[in-house]
Parts: sequence; C-alpha cells; structure tokens
Amino acid sequence: MDLKVLKCGQCEELKLGVHALALGVAALCGAYNAAAWLSRRERHLAINTVMYAALIAFEQQHVAHHIAELRRPQVSPEPATTTAEAIVQVAPAVAVAVMAASEIAA
Repeated sequence: MDLKVLKCGQCEELKLGVHALALGVAALCGAYNAAAWLSRRERHLAINTVMYAALIAFEQQHVAHHIAELRRPQVSPEPATTTAEAIVQVAPAVAVAVMAASEIAA
C-alpha cells in the first residue's frame, strides 16, 4: 500500500493537526485526572495522570517534528539526466583513457 500521507514531507499540515489535537486532548484529560487525584486520592487517577503526562511528552515530540518539517526548505528534485547528456559528460574521460591505453600498448 502506497499512501502519500505515510511519506515524510507529505501532508505535514494534516499530520501536524492530528498530533496537535491529540496533544490538546491529552493535556485536557491529564489536567482533569490530576485535579481529580488531588481531591480524591484514588490510585487509578494517579496512574492516569502519569500516563497522560507521558502521552503529552510523546505528542509534543511529534508536533515539534512536523513543525520542523514544515519549516525545512523544500529541495526541488534535480532533472533526470538524459542518455545524450550522460555521454557528453563522460566522453572526455573515455577519450583520455583510450589514448592512454593505446600509448601503453604501443
């Protein structure tokens, strides 16, 4: 399966939006669980708070990566070299090699 969205540098705005949304939801849930733990001191709320803190750190790294990818200068691909252009580039070196080989053989 060849999906454009899975390639680095493609659809970065979409990926940034998804991870930013996940970061916001994780921050909201983490804040709720932390506040609930402070008032009720139940173990699962403390565990949830720690898990959401880890998710916040994880999503923040993704958001930072996608922002950096958007800020990176876009490199335009070099045009493909045609066969004729390749021959023109290599011909002088081939001529020198042939002349050197003929002098050695003589």
